[in-house]
Amino acid sequence: MLKHWKELLIGGGIALLGFLAYIGYNVMPVLIVIAIGSLLLFAVKSRGHLATAGGDRHGQGRVAQQLSFDEIGGQERAKSELIEALDFIVKPEEIARFGIRPLKGILLTGPPGTGKTLLAKAAARYTDSIYVAASGSEFVEMYVGVGAGRIRDLFKSARQKAAKAGKNSAVVFIDEIDVIGGKRDGGQHREYDQTLNQLLTEMDGIHTSESPRILIMAATNRKEMLDPALLRPGRFDRHIGVELPDKKGREHILGIHARNKPLHADVELSRVAEESFGFSGAQLESVMNEAAIYAMREEEQEISHRHLSSAIDKVMMGEKTDREATREERERVAIHELGHAITAELVRPGSVSTVALSPRGQALGYVRHQPQQDQYLYTAEFLEGQIMIALSGAAAEEIFYGSRSTGSRGDFDQAMNIVRTMVESGLTELGIVDRSMMTPDSWAKISSTMLDKLMQQTKQLLLGHRQLFLRALDILLTEENLSGDRFRELMREEPVSA
Repeated sequence: MLKHWKELLIGGGIALLGFLAYIGYNVMPVLIVIAIGSLLLFAVKSRGHLATAGGDRHGQGRVAQQLSFDEIGGQERAKSELIEALDFIVKPEEIARFGIRPLKGILLTGPPGTGKTLLAKAAARYTDSIYVAASGSEFVEMYVGVGAGRIRDLFKSARQKAAKAGKNSAVVFIDEIDVIGGKRDGGQHREYDQTLNQLLTEMDGIHTSESPRILIMAATNRKEMLDPALLRPGRFDRHIGVELPDKKGREHILGIHARNKPLHADVELSRVAEESFGFSGAQLESVMNEAAIYAMREEEQEISHRHLSSAIDKVMMGEKTDREATREERERVAIHELGHAITAELVRPGSVSTVALSPRGQALGYVRHQPQQDQYLYTAEFLEGQIMIALSGAAAEEIFYGSRSTGSRGDFDQAMNIVRTMVESGLTELGIVDRSMMTPDSWAKISSTMLDKLMQQTKQLLLGHRQLFLRALDILLTEENLSGDRFRELMREEPVSA
């Protein structure tokens, strides 16, 4: 009946417009308004089904690629927690015997590039499930109700595709869930609040006994921003941290990405893992890829450690640039970097990997440090040593030129951040204080006191190594690179002046 009424209204409208045009009435404005309204209506309807239609474009609804947990390195703890949770789907008889309620949702948290999406794909393969993926940004629109409709379509698509493929379960993965799952402030009703409400409703509607089962997985690097209703048990039951890999994990990841690459026999991945402290899995993959590019560019048959070191520098700071600098500027940059290197070797023996004068990214020169072992707890003495290393570039410039340059700006930012960490950790003369108790004047006073004291100590440390500065300066200006081993050899050969 409704369909006939629509036809009658459309036909009557067309007849009315024709009659008005016949009697001389200007119907063009009316036609323009009707055309714009029709386009808007079409856009809302077509975009309302984007979550389903976009699934074919972005890999939604496909069985996950041949990716297993064995092919994901550096996340042993996260993998074991996730596998335990997935066993609730794989072993339904066993969990029924213990009266365990299967998990509805698993939240993966951690920095970007640590493998959260890869873990979700491996989870789909482990459970022999359909894998349906979406990004949080796909559900946010200016049109009210569109995001909520896409949430409904996403879960509906997962059930339909699992049934069509003859699967007993489906994994729905939402990346960057903080986009739609942020805390509700109780203020003006917003579009993404409706989207979050719909997601909560869908999760409550997941019945663990129905077939196909739905397991929702999500990823975020800002867990603290998520709404508490989303994090409570019965929705995201398990929260799994996917952190940056340690040295053993980095070596495992490098080995995975080196399988299809011709490495030189002298390459030691353990050494590369040491030099890439703080790298994520994505960055390590980029290191291996960039090293292969360097080898191909030089028409080498194998990837050597030299290519891997250059790749680490590129991932950290960017590609080499073609900046032309005057000799005076090059000398100042070299003195600055040698100040960092000498202080680092005195404070942390064996920590310098490379001293370079070649411009890379925004840096005119750099010192790459090689930590002896991964460290996660720091004492006041250690952090003061880090501040001295950061200030030593400016200290070296003052010793040789009597003034500083703008090249120390980033070093000072780093030193200020370390001071802030020390204050918030109760490692300064202020004792244990709350951050909210610190006024701008208080921050300025403690920072000035600590940095001035450590700057004087750094100058005194460097004053006895003027001859080492001059000898290393000649090598840097000529060769532009000084390896850590050669630099330490210069330190051993050069007598310290009084």
